[in-house]
Amino acid sequence: MLTVTFYVRREFACPEQRLKKLVKAVCRRFGLTDVTVGIAVIGNKQISIINEKFLHRKAATDCLAFDLSQQQNGHRLFELLVNGQKAASEAAKRQHSVQAEIALYITHGLLHILGFNDLLPTQAKKMHRLEDEILQQHGFGRVYEKREKSRRQRQLPKRRHKTQNCRKKC
Repeated sequence: MLTVTFYVRREFACPEQRLKKLVKAVCRRFGLTDVTVGIAVIGNKQISIINEKFLHRKAATDCLAFDLSQQQNGHRLFELLVNGQKAASEAAKRQHSVQAEIALYITHGLLHILGFNDLLPTQAKKMHRLEDEILQQHGFGRVYEKREKSRRQRQLPKRRHKTQNCRKKC
């Protein structure tokens, strides 16, 4: 049985049904039929505390994913913590919906649990391409690709000077 449950703080409310369909589709795509996925949409403060406790990182991250499965019974149990505050901020910057940003975080967390990694550039490229493929198939668009284009557009080229004695701030 494939079960998805949400805990969403009131200020981060979003249509859960569409996100549940996305989670179920990702699980089915990777052959998971006996799985329970719990998703909590929380804020910067809460996710920072959990990130420090479990990963020893003092920062608010976008998503934390945990595989709490017990190997002997075959049933899988996943927990995802999604940063709704960060999702709202990023969605506003990138001019897409908060729901699309949350969908990206959920997909990203699920892929990590399923063994995908984004530590090396080649791994990241493969993972992000898959995220966008999944999100596009489910009507959210290419959310990660938009993020990267936006980031590249904000980066200005460095100015070069003919002399090395330039005292102006560049």
